[in-house]
Order: sequence, then structure tokens, then C-alpha cells
Amino acid sequence: MIDQRALPARLEVVACQNASRVAEAIADMTVRGAPAIGVSAAFGLALAGLQSTAADVPAWRADLASAAETLISARPTAVNLAWAVHRILRVAEANLPLADLRERLLSEAQRMADEDVATNRRMAELGSALIQDGDTILHHCNTGALATVDWGTALGVIRMAHEQGKLIFVLVDETRPRLQGARLTAWELQQYGIPYAIISDGASGYFLRSGQAQKVFFGADRVAANGDVANKIGTYMLALAAHTNDVPVYSVVPSTTVDLSLANGDQIPIEERDADEVLGIQIKGESVVPTGAKARNPAFDVTPHSLLTAIVTEKGIVYPPFIENLARTLRAEN
Repeated sequence: MIDQRALPARLEVVACQNASRVAEAIADMTVRGAPAIGVSAAFGLALAGLQSTAADVPAWRADLASAAETLISARPTAVNLAWAVHRILRVAEANLPLADLRERLLSEAQRMADEDVATNRRMAELGSALIQDGDTILHHCNTGALATVDWGTALGVIRMAHEQGKLIFVLVDETRPRLQGARLTAWELQQYGIPYAIISDGASGYFLRSGQAQKVFFGADRVAANGDVANKIGTYMLALAAHTNDVPVYSVVPSTTVDLSLANGDQIPIEERDADEVLGIQIKGESVVPTGAKARNPAFDVTPHSLLTAIVTEKGIVYPPFIENLARTLRAEN
């Protein structure tokens, strides 16, 4: 996997040799983005299945269960992580010889990776219809190929619009405190040749109120049944500013990110990360905060469904009322 902590200064690839290392890579954000960590976890569990020294199937499944617990606990907010692990565990329940089961897990993980690419491309095709020639799009966090297996979610939509020949411009939120927008989204846009400008998170309201942005796009790590979305911290304030200024707001997510078991966003667990991510910022080698300062560092916030114009999935673009249309769309055949 690409080590996203090193970008944009260096393009480095990390090899994970076991499930524990995959869990560590997910937790320390070597790999990030809901679809990407889901597929990474699937391969991590397949590794556990290949490397287990168990002599019989029950003991082998016990080893898998232990590895699954480690992987799921790496990051709690993204529903794709638990979904991917449980999908691999279901394959492990097949009534097959141990050698066949080991191979079946690896095949299933690869199938999930291939499905992610197809899903993202389909979302890009559907969502690109929402972007008009000449649009300036305000984008939060990173939702491109780095956050998935390929193409991406919200940034995949933007990329597709660009490849269709639409003349677009992207305003890239820095996305503090880890700067996924400034470091990763800007880097990806450069690779695609899409014009952009980085803005501070606090500047988004200015561009929305002054009419300098026509659309807002972001992804999500979990979507509740009523359409509330949990996404990178700062998304809620961005959606509020866009809604106040009558700018359309779109969340782009694969159907696996929708968690119909949760009635609303209040039930989504929100990861709080180490305060050092906030306190460790330096200018010219010196800390910008007083010695002994404290910080809070929620990694996500919840944007109420009332602020969203639509949710783009590979099964279709879902409009309000989300409580009805999300479930109906997810039940539809591709």
C-alpha cells in the first residue's frame, strides 16, 4: 500500500506481512479512507488465514476470529472495516478442507478489491452528471484513489467530470489537523491535471457566500438509515455554510458505507484520536501552542441529512426523503 503519511514529499510503498501489521497501518493512517481500509482489512484477514499454524478447521477459525478483532478495533467509525472483515469470516464458514479455505479467503479479498474499482467507477459516472461545465467545486478531505482501491468516491466524480472534458476548478480544504486535503487531494489533482487551489478550512464560508463555489462534494465513513453522514471533521461546518448559501451538497459513498442498522447519526461511533495531532503543529521548528496545552481531536463529525442535496451511490443518486429512498435504492439490483 502507498504510505499516505509520506505524501506529497515522497511516494513510498509499505508491505504488510501479517494481519497485525495491517491493523497497525490502518490505525496509524498509513492507509486511510473507508473503502481502502475495508479492502486492506480483508487482505489482512486473508493473510491471517494463510499464516495460521492451526492443524484443524476449528482452531484455524479461532485464529481468524482473533485477527478479526484486532483489525476491527483499529478504527471504529468506518463501517466498511467491519463489513469487510465479516464478509471474509463468512467465507471461512464454508464446509471445505483447510487448504481450500485458506485459498478461498485470498480469492474473496481480491474479489472485494476488484468490486471496489467497479463500484467507484460507476459512482463517478453517475455523479459526474451533477457537475456542469465551468463549475468550481469545494471538496473536503481526500476521497480519491488514495482512499479507495482506485478512482475514489467524491474525487472520482470530479476526475470523471474532468475526463469528460468539463472545465472545472477545485477548491481544496486543507482538512486539519492531518491535512488530507492539502497533502493528498492536491497531490492527486496534480496527477490528473485538474486545476485547483488549496484553502484553509475556515475560508470555505467566504467562497460559498461570495458565489465562488457552485457545488460541495465529500465522501463519508458511515451513513445512517436516515441519511445522516459521518465524515472527516469539518464536514458539518462546511455543509452548514453551503446550505445557508443555497449551494448543493453531495456525499458520494459506496452502498457498503450505508449502515441501515443505525437509525440516525447520533448512533455512529466517533473516533477521537491522539491530541498530539492537534498540538504537534510547528512553525519554523517551534510549537505554535503553549507548553502544557490540552486539545480535543475528534476525527469525524456527523452532518444531518437535512443539509444534504443528495447521496451518490453506485446503485443510483438518492434524494430526500433519505429514510425511504436509501433503503429502496440499496435493495435495487445493479
